[in-house]
Amino acid sequence: MIEHLDGAVIPTGFDVPVEPLRRAAHYTGEPGSIAEARTFAAHFVDQLRTEWCATVDERADGEVLLVVSELVTNADRHSNGPYILELEGTDASVTVSVYDSSDALPLRFPKDPQRVGRHGLEIVHALATEVTAERVPVGKRVSAVVRLVRN
Repeated sequence: MIEHLDGAVIPTGFDVPVEPLRRAAHYTGEPGSIAEARTFAAHFVDQLRTEWCATVDERADGEVLLVVSELVTNADRHSNGPYILELEGTDASVTVSVYDSSDALPLRFPKDPQRVGRHGLEIVHALATEVTAERVPVGKRVSAVVRLVRN
């Protein structure tokens, strides 16, 4: 908080950010893009720790990276063009959104331990408190909210 006293600015304590931290990155789908997206997300979580003083344990850190991996992998495999990873976070949660050029919404298959592959969205639903998929003017956006704090 900052107080103003006779025109002087006096810091009175720790200033907490008001707006969520937001970052976005564009990927072409070339080899290494998924690893780059995970690195981008890891840096983002570190920024939450320093700029928001967020408490992010190893479990939440791993969940954010796994959700990023699954959503970016889906965009990489199922779209015919580049994709965008957008991250928005506070001290309580991270929203992972991936935009791609395909307007086909992802399918969530029923649990089946015999199925090989196609478990990505199932994993995202297990880790996230909310998952949405919607068409946007240039394709679709798939978003997942990962809580950083468990009650």
